[in-house]
Amino acid sequence: MRIKQIIIAGALLVSVTTFAQKDELKALKKIYNKDVIKGDDLAQYKSLVDKVQPLAVEEGDKVYANFYKCMIPVLEYSSIDKTMAPIQIQMALMKFVSPKSISDLASGLNATLDYEKKTGKKNQTDDINETITSFKPELLNYAVKLGNEKNYKESADVLYSIYLLDKKDQETLYYAANYAANGHDYDKALVYYKELKALNYTGEGIIYYAKNKATGAEENYNNKSVRDNLIQLGTHSSPRDEKIPSKKGEIIRNIALILVDQGKEEEAKSALEEARKENPEDTGLIVSEANIYLKQNDTANYKKLISEALEKSPNDEVLVYNLGVTCANANQMEDAEKYYRKAIELKPDFGNAYLNLADLILKPDAKIVEEINKLSTSPKDLKRYDVLKAQRQQLFSKAMPLLEKAHQLDPKDDVVKSNLKSVYNFLEMTDKVKALKEEN
Repeated sequence: MRIKQIIIAGALLVSVTTFAQKDELKALKKIYNKDVIKGDDLAQYKSLVDKVQPLAVEEGDKVYANFYKCMIPVLEYSSIDKTMAPIQIQMALMKFVSPKSISDLASGLNATLDYEKKTGKKNQTDDINETITSFKPELLNYAVKLGNEKNYKESADVLYSIYLLDKKDQETLYYAANYAANGHDYDKALVYYKELKALNYTGEGIIYYAKNKATGAEENYNNKSVRDNLIQLGTHSSPRDEKIPSKKGEIIRNIALILVDQGKEEEAKSALEEARKENPEDTGLIVSEANIYLKQNDTANYKKLISEALEKSPNDEVLVYNLGVTCANANQMEDAEKYYRKAIELKPDFGNAYLNLADLILKPDAKIVEEINKLSTSPKDLKRYDVLKAQRQQLFSKAMPLLEKAHQLDPKDDVVKSNLKSVYNFLEMTDKVKALKEEN
């Protein structure tokens, strides 16, 4: 008998909880459906959201409890005084909008749309679509603001959330990928670029321009008929069209380069092969593929690709310089020196080429110093010391004019100044050390 009473009591507890949850959901819906929600209504709404979240048990109740919660930033935005200056509205928006709240909004709204599609009951579907249309411009402005402040990762997160809210807007996904790459969040960038590729996004289109007669400024439009109507009305003149080229090659190229950066060599090879078909004249892709073969000690394919790159762009100083860097990293010092000197020949004011060539020349110095430190004071070792010291002097004397040229090209480069100071000190050029210090 006692067990039965406990079971009944438990059932009553569940019923009471369920009724409380239903009442609070009804109260939330009532406030949500008001034309204007601010002040006490907004405070009560937030309080009800906090109460109903842990009580929701059934699938539908969970979905709508989360819907009402994720809509809080939208309701707060709606309560802002829209008569304020745009900058003030933007500042007010910043107080309750964040990359996370926007991500939660996208997740909550999409979950509600999916649930209503499954059940066939469109309780909030129309309202959600209207919310996305009206709130999206402010979210885009927020993403742009983050990007301008160099908060690239956060901007990418916001842009991706906007894309999830409106998957027809694939351009937003493209910018999310670019911002993620700029923020060195290569894992997300790769996911976004691969999604763009799967969608066969090209970004092709036409921008329609016309000059505003009143301001004299050229304005652009995505819609030709809008532009043409302005011309007919006489408010604008000088129409012109500008074609937006396909971004497909760029997307495939970026996928390949990220895979190279992540060390996924075999996948990167396949991606680079595809990228090169889209960008046949891109020597950077050829060098990237050559670097993979170099890492795998496949010198035959490496040299074949390098020859192909040089054949396409024999006078590209950046390409030649990058080849020097690649060879230096692979301890192919003779080839590295050859490429650095060629880069300088092609571009006499190539500061980094002078600096890297000087660094290459000074490379053996570390081993010489290591040997000097092991010498004793015996007559034999003292003679060896003189030989090694002469070798060091030869290296430093050879590197000095290169560093001086690099310093002349960029007097504020601290790395160049530090290296040049070390050279002057070793060669006992005290006057030049003093002059270098006085530049500060």
